Amino acid sequence: MVDHVEIFEVGPRDGLQNEPKPITTEAKIALVDLLSQAGFGRIEVASFVSPKWVPQMAGSAEVLAGITRVPGISYAALTPNMKGFEGALAAKADEIAIFGSASEGFSKSNLNATRAEALARFAPVAEAAKAAGIPVRGYVSCVTDCPFDGAVAPEDVSKAVASMRDLGCYEVSLGDTLGRGTPERVDAMLTAVLRELDASKLAGHFHDTAGRALDNIDVSLARGLRVFDAAVGGLGGCPYAPGAAGNVATERVARHVAALGYQTGLDLSVIDKAAELARGMRHV
Repeated sequence: MVDHVEIFEVGPRDGLQNEPKPITTEAKIALVDLLSQAGFGRIEVASFVSPKWVPQMAGSAEVLAGITRVPGISYAALTPNMKGFEGALAAKADEIAIFGSASEGFSKSNLNATRAEALARFAPVAEAAKAAGIPVRGYVSCVTDCPFDGAVAPEDVSKAVASMRDLGCYEVSLGDTLGRGTPERVDAMLTAVLRELDASKLAGHFHDTAGRALDNIDVSLARGLRVFDAAVGGLGGCPYAPGAAGNVATERVARHVAALGYQTGLDLSVIDKAAELARGMRHV
């Protein structure tokens, strides 16, 4: 039986959040609608964060209201707090994501809170989502390197993952936020993390700053991970991680894992069109 790899498309949210020029709601909707024809099971389309801090995500409710929803696709939204969760709930997001950091420095910069404070903030969000029957996904940032603290210990990552698990996250995505992770360090990190959570409940989220994202995916595949976040056209970066390049491109990951013999169920011709549209949005 051929093994399946799922690519979780994050371009409309994680990809666009760092673009310097405003992108219209209509353009975001057009991108999501095109991606909805490519065969994805999950697409992250919105972020209910303060527009003051991430202006590109203003209009997330309008995006969720305007897209043509395809049955079988879960349209996800990032929610940093209860206000964000209430916005996502009102906009009928199919699932939400909460996000923490393996490093103290990044947590203070990104969330203006210590790691412990951030977890305390997410607890009522996770409880409310459970009560509403909405799945919760967790992100852990800086799984190998932090722009403020330097190298991150694998044990710190495993603790963060355990905390997300204990909050009820059905899956935890491991973010190499700076894109500096090497295969050796990713493997060491996974050794620690897999003591806390099975590979079937983990995802890899690799930025391609140093051109090693596909190598890090290979290490993760060898460890049993079968879900990877990617952004069409290689969009992205992080407004709180100076020097971070874009997410690894969806089209590259899809072709790479296919060459290794995995099935993705994705239509590459549609993804290539979406990648062209995404890259064009950078120059609007």
